[in-house]
Amino acid sequence: MTNSIFLTTTESHCGKSLVSLGIVEMLLRRTKRIGIFRPLISEVSPYHRDKNIDLLLTYFKLDIDYDDTYAFSMREANDLLAQGKTDEFLDRIIQKYKALEARCDFILCIGSDFVGESMAFEFDINAVIAQNLGCPVLIVGNAAQRNLAETIDPIHLAIDLFLDKGCHILGAIANRADPGQVQDILKGLEETLPQKDLVLSVIPSNKILESPTIKEIARYLNAEVLYGHDRLERLAYRYLIIAMQVQNYLPRLSDNALIITPGDRGEVILSALQAHQSRNYPQIAGILLTTGLKPAPSIKRLLDGLPSILPIISVTTDTFETASRITGIRSYITADNHSKISLSLKLFEKFVDTQALENKITTVQARGMTPKMFLYNLTQQAKSNKQHIVLPEGTDERILRAAEILSEQDIVDLTLLCSEEELKAAGQKLGRPVNLGKVNVIDPVNSPKFEEYVQTLFELRQHKGLTLEHARDLMTDVSYFGTMMVYKGDANGMVSGAAHTTMHTIRPALQFVKTKPGVSVVSSVFFMCLEDRVLVYGDCAVNPKPTAEELAEIAISSADTSKAFGIKPKVAMLSYSSGESGKGEEVDRVREATRIAKERRPDLKIEGPIQYDAAVDPAVGQMKIPGSEVAGQATVLIFPDLNTGNNTYKAVQRETGAIAVGPMLQGLNKPVNDLSRGCTVDDIVNTVVITAIQSQNE
Repeated sequence: MTNSIFLTTTESHCGKSLVSLGIVEMLLRRTKRIGIFRPLISEVSPYHRDKNIDLLLTYFKLDIDYDDTYAFSMREANDLLAQGKTDEFLDRIIQKYKALEARCDFILCIGSDFVGESMAFEFDINAVIAQNLGCPVLIVGNAAQRNLAETIDPIHLAIDLFLDKGCHILGAIANRADPGQVQDILKGLEETLPQKDLVLSVIPSNKILESPTIKEIARYLNAEVLYGHDRLERLAYRYLIIAMQVQNYLPRLSDNALIITPGDRGEVILSALQAHQSRNYPQIAGILLTTGLKPAPSIKRLLDGLPSILPIISVTTDTFETASRITGIRSYITADNHSKISLSLKLFEKFVDTQALENKITTVQARGMTPKMFLYNLTQQAKSNKQHIVLPEGTDERILRAAEILSEQDIVDLTLLCSEEELKAAGQKLGRPVNLGKVNVIDPVNSPKFEEYVQTLFELRQHKGLTLEHARDLMTDVSYFGTMMVYKGDANGMVSGAAHTTMHTIRPALQFVKTKPGVSVVSSVFFMCLEDRVLVYGDCAVNPKPTAEELAEIAISSADTSKAFGIKPKVAMLSYSSGESGKGEEVDRVREATRIAKERRPDLKIEGPIQYDAAVDPAVGQMKIPGSEVAGQATVLIFPDLNTGNNTYKAVQRETGAIAVGPMLQGLNKPVNDLSRGCTVDDIVNTVVITAIQSQNE
């Protein structure tokens, strides 16, 4: 039983960022109150934050001040310990840890980096800290380019050292292993470690995680960025030194290679850029010019006139020295590199026995359903019966990044609507090749089903005066094509709206997907993920001022949606008045809607009219409507009009930090959902997930 983990490594560069990301992601399914604590960091500077701490605080949006997450810099610690002030050293660490512990349900402690020459000293001091904090230890070892013994022996030594200090060992993870040796290393750990209750895992190496960005390379080499300032996040998989003629080096190009060549080799620069644009050669990462020479004026003029260009950086060192130095670059996972983070989380989930690890963390108690748990449950539900979702806006950068995440995590089958040329151009704007895996890409106009879809649309809408020619024009619109895929069963659902208006997105669905039997109004809900619970808000996106009949229907649809997503519906019909006290047209409309909804669905718990505070606060609810089964405990909140609902959900989202998942459209025969044009990548991922679950429920 523990409410903390001390994460330590056997040496530097073991990949603890990947493991710490996975642990925090796992814990956030159970509680939002996660603390990050590093007793020792490499340096204390107002300009440079510790990489591990910054990654976790920023990416997971943890509500902790950076200054509360560490106790000492290594230099401060060494000075204090050199003076024999061990007690003072430990007292300060414990004091800061306890201050953080009082605010959190769980703390991830992260050991030192082992970047100096005092490795044995750091091992010993990490063990002493873990012992004094009472944290069980999870050890991460380095398996990169090592045989079985070279991988396992350092883990054995680390376990023995921590056991000698009286620490409890949770388990060990061998990271960055050769993919072909994963099972051999795991078997070796299981057979050679005397403790039989440890969580043991092996994570394979990954080229994307280990490859530095051009920005990291430029910073490490102190290079001048000549071109491609907006594309410095491109990854360099390998380094290719060019000293031969064009016809000889082109066959040697490979994906994401960084071309290294003297700055006066104009023919190499131009041919490399041309090869990058060609379908017949791999896309490169960028160009590194050596010797301090810059492109000749005529070459520079040509480069300056290009609308978009790969990163070209320049150093003053010669080619040999540059090539020697560049091998020392280490790539780090940063909070803004969502593709690396997503991949890290996927690897952790796949190769670490998270269930066994969670079983050892038994004191973490969730305070209601946290947002992370809700979203995790949704993702697992979507994965359980994969659905096919079409994303019409295949050239939008956010859509592409979301598609990468959805593909990497294998949540749904995806189709993007765009041409291959548009996709390549979008990838160039993104600054790197788009890694879509098994995602299907369809160019609507050139699709073999285009004419079939045109004919179907014509037959469905000819009674409204639609001509075959007009149907063909409409089918070139990605919203119509995507919706027709759903209608014909070639996709299970559609998500659009990142670059189109709501009406543009849902008009085709209203025209031929139509509403469910007995439903006359399409409405929407948001899942509002608060710190300790999830509420359903409706309608905050579609109907400006619903009638009493429509409001009743929205309430019933929202209650059914709530139930389908695992939230027990208790419906509050919101107004400016609670109970029988208020009079006036607006409150009377809500009162009538409540009566209609109760009459149609006597199985539902519905209260209205009721004010927001009376709906969600138990004390206020029982004071204003004593004995109500809904007051103070509502889970489904129905707003009287779009103005109230839209402003309320945005106010709650901004002021409380709640995650708003949606809008999700309800009432259609098949799931079609609309995005806000200001949506984030996470918004898109979440909307695709709920669309998939809607399809499962259909």
